Amino acid sequence: MSALSISNLKLDIHGHPVLHDIDLTLEPGQILGVVGESGSGKSMTALSVMQLLPRGSTWSGEIRVGGVSLSGLDEKALCQMRGRDVGMIFQEPMTALNPVRTIGDQVAETVRIHTGAGRREALAVARDMLNRVGLPEDRFPLDRYPHDLSGGQRQRVVIAQAIALRPKVLIADEPTTALDVTTQAQILDLLTQLVREEDMGLMLITHDLAVVAGLADSIAILKDGAVVEAGATRAVFRAMRHPYTRALFSASAHVPDRGRKPEMAAVPVLSVEDVVRDYPQPRRNLFVRRPPFRAVDRVGFEIHHGENVGLVGESGCGKSTLARAILALDALQGGEIRLGGHVVSSAGDGPHPELRAKMQVVFQDPYGSFNPRHRVRRLVTEPFHLLKSRPQGADLERRIDRALTEVGLSSGDADKYIHEFSGGQRQRIAIARALIIEPALIVLDEAVSALDVSIRAQILDLLAELSDRLDLSYLFISHDLSVVRAITDRVLVMKDGRIVEEGETENLFRNPQHPYTQALVAATPSLEAALAAPAD
Repeated sequence: MSALSISNLKLDIHGHPVLHDIDLTLEPGQILGVVGESGSGKSMTALSVMQLLPRGSTWSGEIRVGGVSLSGLDEKALCQMRGRDVGMIFQEPMTALNPVRTIGDQVAETVRIHTGAGRREALAVARDMLNRVGLPEDRFPLDRYPHDLSGGQRQRVVIAQAIALRPKVLIADEPTTALDVTTQAQILDLLTQLVREEDMGLMLITHDLAVVAGLADSIAILKDGAVVEAGATRAVFRAMRHPYTRALFSASAHVPDRGRKPEMAAVPVLSVEDVVRDYPQPRRNLFVRRPPFRAVDRVGFEIHHGENVGLVGESGCGKSTLARAILALDALQGGEIRLGGHVVSSAGDGPHPELRAKMQVVFQDPYGSFNPRHRVRRLVTEPFHLLKSRPQGADLERRIDRALTEVGLSSGDADKYIHEFSGGQRQRIAIARALIIEPALIVLDEAVSALDVSIRAQILDLLAELSDRLDLSYLFISHDLSVVRAITDRVLVMKDGRIVEEGETENLFRNPQHPYTQALVAATPSLEAALAAPAD
């Protein structure tokens, strides 16, 4: 009997067709990878199984969990099914957990609701589940709160919730997108172990083809709400009968064409010299002051004209803190940062506003970095507030038009709101906002990690073209080493606030010297390596 069977599933939302004749089968002890671009129907398929569809939804077809059809179940029966028979792991663990309840209570809640167990018995089950997902009692007592944990640890708590009652089906919706490569590898190994030991079926929803190739027994590729190709993972990737499958594969392995080498001028664009950034720690009692936490410890490097430099490392290593210091958003406790030979900030000295105009930033979430009430015209001109004299009239319109056309948009897009654009278009607008002030350096903080593979390839091509044409320099911060390898000339590896290794990108990836760099490279999923590996 299949753990999950979906036949002829159709879904309409307010009369608009979303899913078309979806057929999927998931066997016990197997992993099914569901792949496709944003809007392809992956998450809606998962929510159909959970029966957590938005208002205005109507569906038809057959969904069976462990042989039981969901068609005839009322809401009470469906509530019993969720958690007991089907568990779900969401992409962002912090929003999936209640910030004011302990991790023990949140895992125990599933047990108490579905079994009627008492609090002590439910907490004992919670303790066992947390131990099982790698959160032992001596380090992670039940009374800890989600904010006390790292991103990977929170994701383990969410997994413990989902498997507390050993469901027949486990749905994981982009469970590792926001995690660094070593934590991602640990979470994926954990999920694989749970599937094999508990004989449950895992539906893994992701846009990362390398993860699916290395993990899934079978794969279904969705496009526009329909399954365009499905079968055993290796067979699908080796045959690639559908053009969309070939396009996804090509985009996943895409490397932008860099037209020229960066110039090693006497004065670099950015010079970071012995930078130190400390944070005060909360007191443990009224009379004892704890020493400050050193997030960045005597870091130094340079970025030259037209050079793309990658900054990689696990969550908490100091990447974002260093970026804030470079952008003069945080004060320094030591060292100096220069832009084009001029001091931007130094220990005891605040930022110089006129130099901040020469640095811009592109964030991970383009929608969250814009005010949705303003039109694109106003959004892209925000950096002009850094200038003493702002362009006006025809000059302002000319610069808006040029910034939008440089990123592949039209001048007519200036009068639209941000919700009218796709995720890739929003990121293009974020890049246009960074370009309009004609900076020398752009800091890209996880700028493509939330994008699917085809949009990511387009944005990487755009960034490479702009760097070559406009002589732009980038500091590219990312946990996705495949992206860093594709776009950068040189890589800095950061651990515990220090740069532990740096070098030319290809040399560093082919022959990493530091044990930490070796661990990062080894943990990075590789589509080619997964398909070349011998079958089990």
